[in-house]
Formats: sequence, C-alpha cells, structure tokens
Amino acid sequence: MSQTRRNFIKNSAGLTAAALLSPLEEFAASGISKNPAKEGFELLFMQTDWGFGGSREDFCAAAKKEGYQGIEVWWPGDNAEAQKELFDAVKKHNLKIGFLCGGHQAVATDHLELFKKNLDAICANPYQKPVYVNCHSGKDYFTYEQNKRFIDYTTEKTKTTGIPVYHETHRGRMLFATTVTRDFAERNPELRLTLDISHWCNVHEGLLSDQKETVDFLLTRVDHIHSRIGHAQGPQVNDPRAPEWEHVVKAHLAWWDKVVERKKQNGERMTILTEFGPGDYMPALPYTRQPVADQWAINVYMMNLLRKRYQS
Repeated sequence: MSQTRRNFIKNSAGLTAAALLSPLEEFAASGISKNPAKEGFELLFMQTDWGFGGSREDFCAAAKKEGYQGIEVWWPGDNAEAQKELFDAVKKHNLKIGFLCGGHQAVATDHLELFKKNLDAICANPYQKPVYVNCHSGKDYFTYEQNKRFIDYTTEKTKTTGIPVYHETHRGRMLFATTVTRDFAERNPELRLTLDISHWCNVHEGLLSDQKETVDFLLTRVDHIHSRIGHAQGPQVNDPRAPEWEHVVKAHLAWWDKVVERKKQNGERMTILTEFGPGDYMPALPYTRQPVADQWAINVYMMNLLRKRYQS
C-alpha cells in the first residue's frame, strides 16, 4: 500500500473518531421514554465472534473486557473438543451464551433434518443452558408449509425446554421480507422474532416508511435485536458514526426503542447483539481489501450507545 493511501486511511479514521464521539450522548438521550422499567426487566448485551481472528479464550476475554454480558455464536457441531473449549472460556469469563442455529441444504427435508439435529444438541448440551437460540430458519424459496415446519418444531422445543427460540429476519431465509414475515406471524401466533431490520431496509430498498403498520405489528413479536444499521442499498452502513448516516441510524433507533419500551413495561429480559460484520459486509478498498472501518470498535460503540439509551 502506498504511503499516500496509508496516510489517507489513518487521517480519515482519526478524523472520524474525533468528529463522531460527540453524537453518542445526543443519540443515546434523544427521543426515548423516561418511564421506569417494571421489575424483571433486564438488558443484556451480546457480542458476535463473526470476524474475530483469535481463540475462544481470546474472544471471551475481549468481550468481557469491553463490558458485554454474553456472546452469540454458532453451535460448534459434534466436535466435543470445540464444545469444551467454548464452554470453558464462557465459564472462565462468566459470560452468558446465545446460539445461532440453522441449516444450509437446498432440499427442504435435508435442511430441516440438520436444523433439528443442531437445535436438539444446543438445548440438551450438558455445559450451560443458553439464554436463547436464534434461528436462521428455512429458505426464501421454500414453500410456506416447508418453512412452517421450522416454526412448529421450535415452538414445541421452547415449550419442552423453557429455552426461548427466535427466528431471524434475514435475507435469503424464511423471514426475508416484511410482507412474508407478517403472513407467518398472523398464521403462527407463537412465532417470536430476532429483529435484524437492516435486511428489510435492503430488501425493500428504503427505511420502510411506506410499511409503518406492518413494521409496528411485527415489532410486537420481537424478543431479540441484532443492532446492525442497514440502508436502501445494503445490510450494513460503512460506519454508523459517520454524519451522512445520521437519519438512517435514527430510523433504526426508533424501531428498537419500541421493542425495548415494551420489554421495560412488561418487566421482561431484552437481549441485544451488536453485529456489524467483517468483509464482505464491511465495505473495503479495492485491490487491497482494506476494511474502511474497524468492525470491533463499531460494535463496542453500538453497545455503549444503546446501553446509555436504554438502561434506567
């Protein structure tokens, strides 16, 4: 990389960090309810290992140091050594854990079989009961009945284990669009959601102002949030601290506010994962693939912003 490019990246990063520390307090304080939370309300921040290059021990130590109460990771499968490494690190650093569960097969029956196997293993693991399971459920091209089997299975699993199981609003998956999600929600009253609304912004090419009633209805089904900021042309802005994204950030905060306020008034647990991702979610410079921003720093920024905003 040329010295000129290095200086550009270094100077841009420095200017961004210096210029954008001040909006944290403004964003954190504006537009939120001052009503006290009912007894039972609990706010937990989870960190993703997506893009982290170190060991499980390194990741858990880093998450704990930043102030996270837990982590969200994919179930490590049948690898007993990987399971033990994960749970040893979680126990050592006194972290809670949420798991991602999904399948990848193109054939619906095979996909569901792997999904069930992973979910069964998560719920029966002898190490630690997860706070929740977040599902990458089905596929956008499966039929309604094929995708409904995922909801039926997870609904029964929650009833028999007491472990909350949520279905994520995610491109390429069952709940890839607002209209499809509303149909599933209306026909399956026990469906509970992980809200990653960044995907809907991308799918519908906008901030959903033309779908307010549908979005408000679906927000009542949300129990877990993935706090990525999306926009009309992508599921992740390059840096939520940049002033050009202020209106987009505020739109996401307004959606999340409604979910957190309901949880406060109901005296329920609220979990939030900070999930800005690495490349190719994170835009990068051509040829060098140098990320244009620091993924870890952005996730910590989001945690601190939302903690200031939502903690009573």
